[in-house]
Amino acid sequence: MSTVKPRSRYVEIIERIFLARWKPGDTSVPFTRPDIEQVAADLKLVLPKNIGDLLYSFRFRAALPQAVLDTADPGKEWVIEMKGRSLYEFRLVPLNRIVPNETYETIKIPDATPEVIRQYTQTDEQALLAIVRYNRLIDIFLSLTTYSLQNHLRTTVANRGQIEIDELYVGIDREGRHFVIPVQAKGGNDQLSVVQTKQDVECCAEKYPGLICLPISVQFMADDRIAMFLLKLEGDSILVREERHYQLVPGTEIDPRDWRP
Repeated sequence: MSTVKPRSRYVEIIERIFLARWKPGDTSVPFTRPDIEQVAADLKLVLPKNIGDLLYSFRFRAALPQAVLDTADPGKEWVIEMKGRSLYEFRLVPLNRIVPNETYETIKIPDATPEVIRQYTQTDEQALLAIVRYNRLIDIFLSLTTYSLQNHLRTTVANRGQIEIDELYVGIDREGRHFVIPVQAKGGNDQLSVVQTKQDVECCAEKYPGLICLPISVQFMADDRIAMFLLKLEGDSILVREERHYQLVPGTEIDPRDWRP
């Protein structure tokens, strides 16, 4: 009996789209939503009811097919970006992975999450956003006073089309400066995404041009720890400016001796 796992229809479709259009030396490969429909028909595959999930999967959850990865130059990788309504593009960008540094210390914070919130959150991402909000982790991490403006904000950005920001905060510091803080939250098997951070920053520059943008990514780690990253966009690369790891615990488990340097 064969032990080879059959390839998913998502892999079949996205691989065919890329290989049919890519030529050696290309750094971008445009395609459209109708291309997805046509390729599915050519391959005699049932088109996913939610075509957007196919794209979301390869943008934020899963690696692109190996045949696509093999065409990337050393030190670079292919990502899928939105270029407008129903317009997309494979882009070759510097290899960028935002992953927690396991050598960092864990900072204990008294858990202020209501039990009813933990009981009824339905996804890792939803739970993570709620935990960050109720425990004021954005304030603690940035040393700012911040307020949640909107979560799962859907809006449009020029040359991108519709995007969604997981949660958007505004903040103020002791000098009276105002900040806009797009937060990207990932749990489970999802990976922190350079693509999402880039579109979040572009959205804030367009919608809130007078505010200082501080893009944040948060991610569940093992043992219910939470990694938080302050990021900076430079060209096609995302740089980590700061990283902290937090763990929410009962107040009785916090030893004041841990506060001393």
